[in-house]
Amino acid sequence: MNGRDVVLVSLEPWDDVWRRNQHLAAGLLRRYPDVRLLVVEPPVDPVHDLVRRVRPRTGRGLRPGPQLEGVSGGRLWLLEQSKWLPRRADRGGDRRRARAVRAAAARLALRRPVLWANDPLAAHVHAVTGWDTVYDVTDDWASARRPAAEHLRVVAQEDRLLATAREVTVCSPALAERKGGARQVTLVTNGVDVDAYRRPLPRPADLPAGPVAVYVGTLHRDRLDVDLCVRTQAALDADARLVLVGPVALERTDVERLRDAGVVLLGPRAFTDVPAYLQHATVLVVPHVVDGFTDSLDPIKLYEYRAVGRPVVATGVAGFRDAAGPAVTVADGATFAAAVRKAVLGGPAPSSPADDVPTWARQVTLFAAALERAAAVPTAATPR
Repeated sequence: MNGRDVVLVSLEPWDDVWRRNQHLAAGLLRRYPDVRLLVVEPPVDPVHDLVRRVRPRTGRGLRPGPQLEGVSGGRLWLLEQSKWLPRRADRGGDRRRARAVRAAAARLALRRPVLWANDPLAAHVHAVTGWDTVYDVTDDWASARRPAAEHLRVVAQEDRLLATAREVTVCSPALAERKGGARQVTLVTNGVDVDAYRRPLPRPADLPAGPVAVYVGTLHRDRLDVDLCVRTQAALDADARLVLVGPVALERTDVERLRDAGVVLLGPRAFTDVPAYLQHATVLVVPHVVDGFTDSLDPIKLYEYRAVGRPVVATGVAGFRDAAGPAVTVADGATFAAAVRKAVLGGPAPSSPADDVPTWARQVTLFAAALERAAAVPTAATPR
């Protein structure tokens, strides 16, 4: 990284549920022992928490990150701010928080940081700082279902990043096609730590006894088809359970519907524990909504499921529909529940791990190259 530190404006907080950002960031820190990383987490919203009847809290500010294996202390820092008012009432809030990011980087004496923009809100940080920027596109916000004002704001921020970032990386071929019309983009898909997912682990104590259909991922209406989950558990009846493992970002009514139907919601699990749930699944499932937004994604579970090699039933979403074969059944909304029941009750199936799964180590190499190009290219954007 040529003496450069990195500031990541992330769509997710840094916690034990590792997603793309954490895997790439940890790999970068291990590979470049002189690099430091400041992760800007999404601001907490105490007022919104009160409205949702969730116990509110304030942002934890600038603090050292958790100790990572193979990474010396003092190299990972986290910044969590508070958003006290809605944006319509505080139009300068995002710019003010961007200035706080600049101040935190100065306080840490970061060396000519490269801005790793994952959240489109990083457009404000770029405008305030002028840092060399890599825009890592992991979601197609132009296709996401959002209120009109929020949609317009996010799309405008993304357009600024697409125009001004020195490098643009995308996680899926669909995003490469959608974002690469006016400029050059680099495909850096997700990956998996193959060894971690193939190392045999004991069955988790909270996994229900008997046959189980397991889904791992954040439970959010953008992706998860709640109605399909209810129908799937109804098809399984008392013979098996549908188990959802991951952070719950659903409305309370959706959570109650799932539980009333008999679906088991286990909540988030640390990334080190996830392989055990996949290894001991009778069948792995992907009951996703199929629309323009999900079609842009590159689900990490695609690589995790393939690394474990358990039978899979998925709706026709990107990645899984192209992997259809003996180990992967692709079904539409009308046939999904019956396909899951058939796979679960068809008797124990042997695991058949895939041999060609992209690893995080390889993807770190590709992403590090994009960061280095961003720090070296003199022009604001590279036209196609």
